[in-house]
Amino acid sequence: MVNKKIIVAVDGPAGAGKSTISKKIAEVLKLEYIDTGAMYRALTLKVINKGINPNDVKSILEIMEDTTIEFINNHVYLDGIKVDEEIRKNIVTNHVSEISKIAEVRKKMVDMQRKLSESNNVIMDGRDIGTVVLPHANYKFFITASVEERARRRYKELLEKGEKDITYDQILIEIKKRDEIDSTREIAPLKKSPDAHLIDTTNKTIDECVNEIIEIIERG
Repeated sequence: MVNKKIIVAVDGPAGAGKSTISKKIAEVLKLEYIDTGAMYRALTLKVINKGINPNDVKSILEIMEDTTIEFINNHVYLDGIKVDEEIRKNIVTNHVSEISKIAEVRKKMVDMQRKLSESNNVIMDGRDIGTVVLPHANYKFFITASVEERARRRYKELLEKGEKDITYDQILIEIKKRDEIDSTREIAPLKKSPDAHLIDTTNKTIDECVNEIIEIIERG
């Protein structure tokens, strides 16, 4: 494995643990971690901040022309400004699927994501990495969990971040809605690549999942 280019594609629905697991694997195997969901969230944040309607495709494509999204030391930068916390707010979560289903937006993002993967050994997570962005990745994983468990994790995360006026039932409805949008959109829907390993995190710890994936990669 030492001399082989390592490209790891990780897909799965919201709240399954993709990002946390991918970050840990990146640290252990010394890979470049690319969170494609954060890229769509960053653009969504910009759309919201500029007061643009999420259905106004023309205006969204216009602001994309002068938008930069970078990953520096595991932080996300939008137009040179660190936005790690802002992109995780519930208002962004509730609109990101609307932005990411726009065909022209996805095309531009996929081009950016492929370029990021060209020069390094990478682990990239998202919704369509193994099926669309990096179909020739040498390792593919589909990480999932029950919708109830994903809602519970998201609710707990938001409470810990100090968000108010939210309920578990509200988060459960939002995640189900997001799953439906992600899975039924015409362009690059969320689905498991036939050659991806299925990892169900519902009753597993993060470390158990990380160890399981690393074992598969090291087996080659």
